Amino acid sequence: MPPTDRVTHRGATLVIMPTYVEAENLERVAAALLAEVADVDLLVVDDASPDGTGDIADRLARDNPRVHVLHRAAKQGLGPAYLAGFDWGTRNRYEVMVEMDADGSHPPSALPHILATLAADPRLGLVIGSRWVHGGGAVDWPRSRRWLSRAANVYARLALRIPVRDITAGYRAYSAAALARITEHQTGSRGYGFQIDMTVRTHDAGFGIAEVPIVFRDRTAGSSKITKGIVVEAMLRVAGSGIARTFRPRGANQRQRALAADKSS
Repeated sequence: MPPTDRVTHRGATLVIMPTYVEAENLERVAAALLAEVADVDLLVVDDASPDGTGDIADRLARDNPRVHVLHRAAKQGLGPAYLAGFDWGTRNRYEVMVEMDADGSHPPSALPHILATLAADPRLGLVIGSRWVHGGGAVDWPRSRRWLSRAANVYARLALRIPVRDITAGYRAYSAAALARITEHQTGSRGYGFQIDMTVRTHDAGFGIAEVPIVFRDRTAGSSKITKGIVVEAMLRVAGSGIARTFRPRGANQRQRALAADKSS
C-alpha cells in the first residue's frame, strides 16, 4: 500500500513505528496500541523486511483506516526511517508525532501520560518515556545491560550538559512545531546516536523537554537491531557534540530559546 497524502485522520497524533523483520511482533503491538489509545493513527515505516512484515502492515492498513504504511526500498537505519515518518506526518498535518518500537518493549499504556504531559505545557517540544527517572525501569535485562544503559546516559548528560536522564530512549513524543525546527537540517545519526542528536537539537532550539516514567520490557520475539557499531557511533557523537558545545559562543543557546519562545507565543 503506497503512502497517502492528505489522509483523513481521526486524531492529531501519529505514532511512527519503523520495522525491519518484525513479522512476529507487529500485529500484536499494533493491536495493543490502537486498543489503548483511541485517537491516534499509526504509520508503519518498513525497510523492505524479507520476512513479510510489510505485507502484514499492508493487511492491517486495509482492515483499519487508522493504520498507514510507508514502504522503503532497503534497510537504511532507524534515524532515516523516523525522518521519513516525520516528513509524512508533517505533510498530513499531524500535530504530535510519537516514536515507538515495534518489538513490544514500549508499553502503549504509558502513551496517554506522555501525550497529556506534552499537551499540558506549550513550552515543551519533547516528552520522553524514561527508564531512568523515579518510577521507571527496565525488566528482563541482566544487571550488566542496566548498568551499561545508565552509565551511557550519565556520560551523555555530563558531556552535553543537558538535564535529561534517558537521552538514548526511543519512546518519545514531539510537537510538530519542534520537529519543524529541529529537522530543518538532516541528521546522519542512527539508533542511539539519532535519539541523542534529536534531544540535543530540541534543547538547543529552545524547546522544553520532560520525562515521564515507563517500564521497558525486552522483546520476547525476534532479535535486537542494536549493534556494537551503533553504540560506538553514539558515544563518538556525544564526545564530538560535547566538545562543540563547549566552544559554542556564549549566549548562543539563550538566543535560540528566545527565538523559539517568540515563535510559539
